[in-house]
Amino acid sequence: MNTEQTLENEVSRPFPVEASPIRLTEVAAEKVKEIQSSESIESSFGLRLRVVGGGCSGFSYDLYFDEPTQMDKSYDVHGVKVIVDQMSLQYLRGTEVDYVEGLQGAGFKFHNPNVKSTCGCGSSFSA
Repeated sequence: MNTEQTLENEVSRPFPVEASPIRLTEVAAEKVKEIQSSESIESSFGLRLRVVGGGCSGFSYDLYFDEPTQMDKSYDVHGVKVIVDQMSLQYLRGTEVDYVEGLQGAGFKFHNPNVKSTCGCGSSFSA
């Protein structure tokens, strides 16, 4: 193989796609798409997942539509653009977000393997 062929092979090789460290269930992804469509939210916006200080146990989750910044990581999960800032990513790595409906209402539920404890109301956690 000559140098020209080697360079051609290197250039044509696709860049590796980083797997998302955060998962959305298909049900959650469909709900996000439904909300984005019904609220006429621009396609350039993604679903931002954040961990913020507060709540009984020290941290709580924040979930809303936003545009990514240069400091964010963006992932495509079941056709949903998921945006996470670097600080939140350390607490959210391995988290699965689901959408559940039940007797106590409906909403997004976080299954986070990094959580050490939660408060009684379930809306905050410590890691």
